[in-house]
Amino acid sequence: MFSSNLIGFILAVVSSAFIGSSFIIKKKGLRKAGVNGARASSGGYGYLLEPLWWVGMFTMIVGEIANFIAYIYAPAVLVTPLGALSIIVSAVLAHFLLNEKLQKMGMLGCLLCVVGSTIIVLHAPQEESINSVEEIWELATQPAFLLFVGSVVAVALVLILYCAPRYGQTNIMIYIGICSVIGSLTVMSVKAIGIAIKLTLEGLNQAKYFQTWIFAMVAITCIITQLNYLNMALDTFNTALVSPIYYAMFTSFTIFASAIMFKDYSGQSASSIASELCGFITVLSGTAVLHSTREPDPPLITDLYTPLSPKVSWYIQGNGELWKQKGEDGSPPNFITFLRPDYFK
Repeated sequence: MFSSNLIGFILAVVSSAFIGSSFIIKKKGLRKAGVNGARASSGGYGYLLEPLWWVGMFTMIVGEIANFIAYIYAPAVLVTPLGALSIIVSAVLAHFLLNEKLQKMGMLGCLLCVVGSTIIVLHAPQEESINSVEEIWELATQPAFLLFVGSVVAVALVLILYCAPRYGQTNIMIYIGICSVIGSLTVMSVKAIGIAIKLTLEGLNQAKYFQTWIFAMVAITCIITQLNYLNMALDTFNTALVSPIYYAMFTSFTIFASAIMFKDYSGQSASSIASELCGFITVLSGTAVLHSTREPDPPLITDLYTPLSPKVSWYIQGNGELWKQKGEDGSPPNFITFLRPDYFK
């Protein structure tokens, strides 16, 4: 038993290292792609042709596979908290490789996010075993969860269609908010697919149920949306800030969705609920600290009327001739004009 937990622990640490590194590799790929074309933050998809970005994607996939295998060898109470190590990995690597300085208070914010997330996971309730995709479908179509899904879709559409074009370049919560609310639906659908695969391997074919394919389509749509806006967030804002805020918000919405769909908190003691509430407060405090210590990012040019070429200024010299200066700052030339004595005659 000890050896199995040790294997799970090692795999979880390896998973965090790969996932945390993938943020840095993908951002370097996004920066490289942005030099030769439209940036992801401006709606460009040139990063899809950048090999370095795909290396980052491969690194993330390896990390997710390692995390999945870790759950086979060790209990979730051991594996899940270790996933928060990816925040520290990405923040440290960003500090050294991307020159995105992480201040002391930022380090404290990362620590608070990790501690809060650990408290939430340690006091998370046990879920009941599910024996078929049809059981998950019944949970997914209950009125409370349908109301949650409708709210998530409405919020996501407002953020995508109204907020993102206007405030996405300056407000980090827009892009990450889209990823987080959509991510809660991703986890629920992916979990359903995972159960279907597990049951199929055990001899109970779940591919014959249409619910399995609906969950698959929902998962694919949500994952593509998440990747798109996560790339925009990474390309626009500081990685040391994006990673922990995304982790905190994604975890919060996912736990909330799971509580509604699977009724996780029914029958749970008041002390456990209070402990999870303290964990949420700790995570939110860490997010606030990180946001307050964020280094300002250089503003992007979003005004269509802002000149994109060097300014050209014209000045009239004393002899009536035009003098032209071309400069980036448009400052007047440093020269002294001598007027002829007969100029005012």
